[in-house]
Amino acid sequence: MSRVTLAQWQMLAAVVDHGGFARAAEAIHKSPSTLNHAVHKLEQQLGVQVLEPAGRQVRLTEAGEMLLRRARQLIESAEALEDVAGRLAKGLEAEVVLSIDQIFPADALALALSRFSAAFPYVRVQLHETVLNGGIEMLYDGRADLAISGLAAQGFLGEPLVTIRFIAVAHREHELHLLERELDLRDLQRHRQLVVRDSALRQSMDAGWLKAEQRWTVSHLETSIDMVRRGLGFAWLPETRIHDELERGVLRPLPLTAGGVREVPMQMIFRDRDRAGPATHAMARTLHEAVADACPVPA
Repeated sequence: MSRVTLAQWQMLAAVVDHGGFARAAEAIHKSPSTLNHAVHKLEQQLGVQVLEPAGRQVRLTEAGEMLLRRARQLIESAEALEDVAGRLAKGLEAEVVLSIDQIFPADALALALSRFSAAFPYVRVQLHETVLNGGIEMLYDGRADLAISGLAAQGFLGEPLVTIRFIAVAHREHELHLLERELDLRDLQRHRQLVVRDSALRQSMDAGWLKAEQRWTVSHLETSIDMVRRGLGFAWLPETRIHDELERGVLRPLPLTAGGVREVPMQMIFRDRDRAGPATHAMARTLHEAVADACPVPA
């Protein structure tokens, strides 16, 4: 017995969707006799009646409803496959690799990825959440198509994206706040500082470390935030990531005589702008737009 073809299922779906052979034939540019023959042959091959008369129209039988429901999944998958093939033929990448520093605003990143997914549902995204030199190293190694970093990359041209404000903070009951006076470097050096480890494998750095007697180094920004929230130390943290804690007074800015606020301008860097495909360029545009929408004022 020959197998039912995808084209036969597509013609059956057209007949059902348009309420009859004549309307379906006009919609998909086939003759009514071609559709009739395809559906009749399908019924013969399956040994199951899928359509029955309903006045001047036709409708699915109970068995036909179940079969067509599953067949539509095949039809949609085939259409998606054709769409992907067409995009690939036009130079669309199958995957975009992003290297984004962990200090980048989470709301802007989520918004950008959501919009990109809607426009390019079949393009895979690899997101590497890096720290300091980690993202730059991925550019040098050719492992990232697009990087967002607060550091310059030698030999690459970046474009401004967003400025991140860091605030020196500690839990409201931390010993530094209990001093109830302005603080200087000597005060900080007597207490534990929380630092996020550089994710670079070769040239790592200790940005922001004040040579405190106690230092805890963690691998992720969220871990540092959680530890500060628990009163385990102080740290400079991105304002966008601790806005709620600051509003509730759980975390308080340290009253430093200087350096309590730091600003880090972040830039977007293409590995190779001229050779980047349409999906990579679209991702870059989407990130710019998401920053404008999610961070209407400097972050």
